[in-house]
Amino acid sequence: MTTSKANPKVDAFIANAKKWQEELKKLRAILLDSELTEEFKWSQPCYTFQGKNVVVISGMKESCAFAFFKGALLKDVHGVLTRPGQHSQSTRWFKFASVREIAEMKSVVKAYIREAIEVENAGLKVKLKKTSDLKFPEEFQIMLDEFPELKTAFEALTPGRQRAYIYHFSAPKQSKTREARVRKFMPHILKGKGLLDE
Repeated sequence: MTTSKANPKVDAFIANAKKWQEELKKLRAILLDSELTEEFKWSQPCYTFQGKNVVVISGMKESCAFAFFKGALLKDVHGVLTRPGQHSQSTRWFKFASVREIAEMKSVVKAYIREAIEVENAGLKVKLKKTSDLKFPEEFQIMLDEFPELKTAFEALTPGRQRAYIYHFSAPKQSKTREARVRKFMPHILKGKGLLDE
């Protein structure tokens, strides 16, 4: 097995981490002892295989995370992977709150890294839900049918922005609340903005 070369940007990232320094060092050591290449993307350590993103590590408030980009394709025989968010389709992560936890899970982490590399070697892809597969709330569909310019603007948004709106509009239990949300964000959509854009 080839040992990956340390990236100086990751050295700096860990040195400047306000929390989880020792945990990040431990996770990094495991990753450097694999076939993955250490890079620095999106302001965090990223580990790739033949140019494909496989894992990122990061420190958060309550824990540090070890996230697999295609975690949904891993068998997760130990049942330790979770979704970062309710609507996460591909990414799955381990979360650690101590060096001891990482040490106890080291062999599992290494096995999952090997499996993630196999997933890349096989060229497997996560089948992502398309926006068209999602159920549009009736209140939003009525507006889209009533205002062709709204429909055009919505269709021009990126798929991620479209999904964010659909999830947001679908969340309330009451129809009047769903309708209020749609009306509130119509100007945003017409301006080509996403749900969280200013």
